[in-house]
Amino acid sequence: MNKQLLAVSFALTLTGLLGNVQAQNIENGNPAAGKEKSASCGGCHGEDGNSLMPTAPKLAQQHASYLGKQLLAFKDGSRNDPVMSGMAMAVNDNDIADITAYYAAQTISTNPEPVLPEDDEAGTANGGKEDKETMADLLAKGSNLYRNGDLVRQVSACIACHGPSGEGNKPAAFPALRSQHPEYLIKTLSDFKSGARSKNPDNMMFMIAKKMTDEEIKAVSYFISTMK
Repeated sequence: MNKQLLAVSFALTLTGLLGNVQAQNIENGNPAAGKEKSASCGGCHGEDGNSLMPTAPKLAQQHASYLGKQLLAFKDGSRNDPVMSGMAMAVNDNDIADITAYYAAQTISTNPEPVLPEDDEAGTANGGKEDKETMADLLAKGSNLYRNGDLVRQVSACIACHGPSGEGNKPAAFPALRSQHPEYLIKTLSDFKSGARSKNPDNMMFMIAKKMTDEEIKAVSYFISTMK
């Protein structure tokens, strides 16, 4: 990583640290109470935070600081979702602390070996043969992007904020990504890229994702889904 990208990564980390004080202040929740209070969340996110719906995020083993930050964003309207915005309005800070403590205490499930959908396997002719991209090719691309980024197009390496094993950064409230559903990761990065989730130039993920190709989004999402 060159000096410019290192400087960007440091600045983004510092911004996260300064901007997450409220989320960290509600982190001392009661997991037992949170289990009861999270009952209505189970339909989408699973009883123990391991969602069976590929487009709904797993919440198990996620940092309470990150979960708290997102619930507060839904509650104050800085992040919008037709389902989550309404649910967040019904909980107070104590509820958020308990719910996030419960999910943070759970263990995230691992994903099965990723398989490339058939419609993604189309290749180009190469000497009369089809040159098909395999899942191994995608995972290799995703690994390189996660660890090294793209210096030419100034796409920051994911490892800078999310850690070498996808464990995230608890003090900065940067989420753990390991073993997340690839479909959810692809949707999330695509939403950041299009601005559907945020067009704020101060939002680091918008600034990074808008420089990524759809192929890179797919590759890094599949790779992250295999991290444990």
